[in-house]
This record gives sequence, C-alpha cells and structure tokens, in this order.
Amino acid sequence: MRDMRTLDHLQDGLDAEMGWRVKEISTFIMAAKTDGAEKKVYIRAGIALMYAHWEGFVKNSSEMYLNFVHHRGLTYRELKTCFAVFGLKGKLELLAASRKSGPNIAAFDFIVSELGERAQMKMASAINTGSNLTSAVFSNIAASLDIDLDRYSTKFNLIDESLVARRNQVAHGEHVELKAQDFNDLAQEVLQLMRDYKVDVLNAASMKGYLREDRAA
Repeated sequence: MRDMRTLDHLQDGLDAEMGWRVKEISTFIMAAKTDGAEKKVYIRAGIALMYAHWEGFVKNSSEMYLNFVHHRGLTYRELKTCFAVFGLKGKLELLAASRKSGPNIAAFDFIVSELGERAQMKMASAINTGSNLTSAVFSNIAASLDIDLDRYSTKFNLIDESLVARRNQVAHGEHVELKAQDFNDLAQEVLQLMRDYKVDVLNAASMKGYLREDRAA
C-alpha cells in the first residue's frame, strides 16, 4: 500500500480499491444469470467472493485512513482518543495485563510522556477482521475510527445472515440454495455498503474527523 500523504492519495487509493472489486462482483452477477447447471456453481462461488471483497475493502480502506492520519504529523494529544490508542496500544495492554506496580508505573509514565510526541500508528494488524467480518466486528472497526454507525445498523442482519452465514456455509462445504435474483439483490446491497463506507472514510478525512474537538477548529 502506498503512503496516503494527501487527501488526493487517499481518494485515489479508495477508488482503485473499490474499482476492481466492483468488476469482479459484477462478473459473477452476470454469470449467475446464465442458464445451465453451472449457475449454482457461480452463485456459490460468488457468495464466497462477495464476502472476501466485503472484508477486504473494509480492512484495506480502514488501513488507508489510518495511514493518512499517521502522515498528518500530529501528536497523540491532538488526536481523538480512538486514534491515539493505535499508537499506544502496546503500553495500554501492559497496563491492563500486569499486576506488578513497577511495569504499570513505567507504562503509565511512558504514555503520559508520549502524549506530546508525534503519533506513530502501528499499522501491523491494526485492523483485525478475524476473517469473519460480522456486524459486531465491523462496528468495532468503525468505532475505532470514529465512523458513525447509524446508516449501517439496518443492514446488520443482512451482513450476519445473508452474507457471513452463507459464506460460512460455502466455506464448510454445505449446500446453499439462492436464486439468481436473490444473489443479485445481495450483491447490490453489499456493494452499497462498501460505497457507503468509502464515502464515510473520505468524509472523515476531509472533515478532519480524527482531531480532538478542541483542536478541530
């Protein structure tokens, strides 16, 4: 992934990330409309592919946004807490896990002293989908980036039951029965979810949604 040093870089990255995924899903939408025994194969494969693109897009676009925030050159104190956590997570985890006063004091002192330093986002495994991007996992990722969930809440059942559950059935070799029109409808819903997330990421970046409220003015 290239560095997202400007808003244009982020937009170009998101456009490219979305573009090839739309093409692949569209290919399976067309294939599912064909006649013949292979239609069911296309639909089963299409469900797995659709889920892979849902998970991949959310993960990669979220990491692009984090990369963009990283390159703002801001201090931890200037960032909203949810973003500062990405850089201080290791020390915070030590505080939560350790029962010894020495390591706890050292970790706390480190955190306090680092607040005025330039934030260093830990990109490795920053966004963890757990290879199972349910609505709960998605909500956690969105919340970690301070992205509002209102527009997605009505689609949680679709994510969990229509997409993730069916993908798991396909992955486990179970029978999945889905008509071509229903597959098309599901694909359109998933694509719209991805488009919505792309818009929300771009809006958050352009509106400087990563800044603490007292720094955003």
